[in-house]
Amino acid sequence: MIIQLEEAKNKTAEINKNLDEVRVSLDIAGIEKRVSELENTMQESDFWDDVNRAQETTQEAKNLKDRLDKYNNTKTRLEDTEVLIEMSIEEEDETSLDEIINEINEIENTIEQFKIEILLSGEYDRNNAIVSLHSGAGGTDAQDWTQMLLRMYTRWAEKKGYKVETLSLLPGDEAGIKNVDLKITGEFVYGYLKAEKGIHRLVRISPFNANGKRQTSFASMEVLPELTESQDIAIKDDDLKIDTYRASGAGGQHINKTDSAVRITHIPTGIVVQCQSERSQFQNKDTAMSMLKSKLAELKERAHKEKIEELTGDLKDNGWGSQIRSYVFQPYTMVKDHRTNSEMGNVDAVMDGDIDLFITEFLKWNK
Repeated sequence: MIIQLEEAKNKTAEINKNLDEVRVSLDIAGIEKRVSELENTMQESDFWDDVNRAQETTQEAKNLKDRLDKYNNTKTRLEDTEVLIEMSIEEEDETSLDEIINEINEIENTIEQFKIEILLSGEYDRNNAIVSLHSGAGGTDAQDWTQMLLRMYTRWAEKKGYKVETLSLLPGDEAGIKNVDLKITGEFVYGYLKAEKGIHRLVRISPFNANGKRQTSFASMEVLPELTESQDIAIKDDDLKIDTYRASGAGGQHINKTDSAVRITHIPTGIVVQCQSERSQFQNKDTAMSMLKSKLAELKERAHKEKIEELTGDLKDNGWGSQIRSYVFQPYTMVKDHRTNSEMGNVDAVMDGDIDLFITEFLKWNK
């Protein structure tokens, strides 16, 4: 047992090195300075004159404080664990061994989370995300598959404590959905979900095929960052074509009797966005404009262009390409990411939102 305590002592020395690397990579000193600056700004008498900017500032301060607290708490826990190990060795007391091992494991997990956050250093990685799912080849099965993916991402977001809002949804002809747009709110949502962009393939015995044949279906996932006020981009009115139409509904008193749904086309690129989640045409227009700006900003960054005006229809992103992941239900169960070769045999867990393995492996691979 004393040998295990010595091994734990050596382990904490290694963890200390890793935590010091995290301190440098996170720029803890820079975070402390930025928090101080933000707190001074929040004390200014006219701080709340610009509500949107004030909300951005307070959110940034909260995010940085949370990160700082997480780092400091981890450092304190590690120091306390080192003291406990030293006391246990000196007194040859083995009763705390299980507690020490558990604490070391939890500290290592926290440091691993820090390392993942360090990978999320893109301009928009901390932003909320706008997620679009579209059914592809496979008919009714593909539409059902799209609905299954909607549930998967919704469950993932809920487990992370994120808020999910449906912006628009077009039901399938017989089952499932043809496409859906979501807004997912929380820190690092875009940074995580950008790993999921691409084609998702399903292989299973089709419940819609009377002969019980195996069916392959496809759906695409697109993710965009929701821009903050400081990231806002200017779009010329002449470059927009705005159409209104009656939103689809479930019928009865909930069906929309006015042309409140909004579709906006960005003429230079041919990009089309739409929103029908609100009863007000003005609210839907604002949301659709936010989606368009996000799409153009993400496209501008990926195309390495400095100005929106430099984007043309040739750069239009249709969201389709090679499949990034396969989900096999029969004749065996396996989910495999074709970019990183990471796999999971528990397909039910994956469909219940357990996709962090694939996201983490992608972030490491992409870096």
